[in-house]
Amino acid sequence: MRTPTRRTVLGAALAAGTGLLTACSSGSMKGMDHGSMNHGPTSGTTGAAAPAGYLAPNGPEVAAAEARRNPGPERKVALTATETTLDLGGRTVRSWAYGDRLPGQEVRATLGDTLAVTLANHLPQPTTLHWHGLALRNDMDGVPGVTQADVRPGASFEYRFALAHPGTYWFHPHSGVQQDRGLYAPLIVEDPREPLAYDKEWVVVLDDWVDGVDGSTPDAVLAELARGMGGMDHSGGSGHDMAGMTGMPGHDMAGMTGTGSAPGGTPNAAGPSRMLMGAQSPLLGGDAGDVAYPFHLVNGRLATAPETFAAKPGDRIRIRLVNAGGDTAYRVALGGHELTVTHTDGFPVEPATAQALLLGMGERYDVLVTAKDGAFPLTALAEGKNATALAVLRTGGGGAAPDAAVRPAELDGRLVTAGQLRAAPDVRLPAKAPDRTVRLELTGGMAKADWAFNGRRYDPAQRYPVAAGERVRLEFRNSTAMWHPVHLHGHSFALPGDGPRKDTAVVLPGTTLAVDFDADNPGLWMVHCHNVYHAETGMMTVLGYRA
Repeated sequence: MRTPTRRTVLGAALAAGTGLLTACSSGSMKGMDHGSMNHGPTSGTTGAAAPAGYLAPNGPEVAAAEARRNPGPERKVALTATETTLDLGGRTVRSWAYGDRLPGQEVRATLGDTLAVTLANHLPQPTTLHWHGLALRNDMDGVPGVTQADVRPGASFEYRFALAHPGTYWFHPHSGVQQDRGLYAPLIVEDPREPLAYDKEWVVVLDDWVDGVDGSTPDAVLAELARGMGGMDHSGGSGHDMAGMTGMPGHDMAGMTGTGSAPGGTPNAAGPSRMLMGAQSPLLGGDAGDVAYPFHLVNGRLATAPETFAAKPGDRIRIRLVNAGGDTAYRVALGGHELTVTHTDGFPVEPATAQALLLGMGERYDVLVTAKDGAFPLTALAEGKNATALAVLRTGGGGAAPDAAVRPAELDGRLVTAGQLRAAPDVRLPAKAPDRTVRLELTGGMAKADWAFNGRRYDPAQRYPVAAGERVRLEFRNSTAMWHPVHLHGHSFALPGDGPRKDTAVVLPGTTLAVDFDADNPGLWMVHCHNVYHAETGMMTVLGYRA
């Protein structure tokens, strides 16, 4: 088979001068997997045009913005997305991953480098790579039907872009619920003039796991959740109308087969019900999540067989925390230690001490700790779900290993969330009134699985216009009964009051969060909830730069 290049794929898929790319095909994919969920016209057969007046993801404005980043030396990486067997620490599962490890092999590069990643797709369905948190060129952002065509089974694609900001990032597909398998890995962009002093570095990736456990798959979980909650939403309300689901633009639910649980949560031969009822967290404003995950992992390991990080007493350790979960917020603490928060979502903050941190899906935090003598649990509590994940910091041969169910007192100590932090002075957005306000009401619920922005489920042709050079305010008003980690592609925004620069922020139920960003990266950029099941049932939209 001839493998198409990035240039030929984009050339075939882009409509001239407008830039809506073709998307997932449903014609040949059978069963529940995401290939049977329509996100637009069939790739390679039609080139549907975006609304007139918007910049194309591969247009000259995008190329000019990339040139201003002054791309430097190449850092080449080869990734293979494949079906494989993963060892979670005494429990093996069949899943999809990059290679044969979980998380995928860390990618590490230096600020100013040009990252050149070749993705070979050995999966049975199309896929992409999204570079979470990076301000990169638009045609490399990895959103099928918006910035690129799918990478088909058996094909490959080269992602090539300049690294404009140092920090802790990660990558994953933007195709269906593939992220809730093993398709994720950390991306660390090092600063050649790193101002922090530390002896060791520990990258910690948190994840909730369901794939391959007793026949479960994320696609079956999505199918179960998409049927609604049998007339009961999480807050005790009622709703029976699921008819609108099959007509949701860009999401053809009729292509799903019965691979999950039957309506009402009754298990079938493909696995037990994974619908979660009654999970509550005051920190999250009530309802904690939708999915009952059988496992929670730190760096791909179960709490009964944790990863151990070795150091010496007195070592200063930089811990980079990433929440790669699909539906779970984690409250994280290191037993016997305080955490000094230095960064969130890649950007520095004024240092703040904490005993625990709360990470929504997609969020990252960097912390410094000074290691004590002994063996200490790094515990990630699945917030509101009565489960934990574990890794171990060990600074010598002595000391008993922490028990798998250990819950250090620090989890209930001084907890820091993003809203309590302030951006470091050198990365604060200059004070300026917004030129434009985009109001996005978070709507829907589990009763009808009708998650959306402004009552409108995802339609790849929908655009909220912005213009280059504007200060844009995004106003998220959460009228749902659940919390949502909202993520903006291609930019970082500032939380209010000189708050931190972030790309993902938690919006609690019944609250409004207004964040500002400078429109300095042209293209078509997704805004979505980073609960993968909320996004896939409609809570996504697009900001489009006007031509």
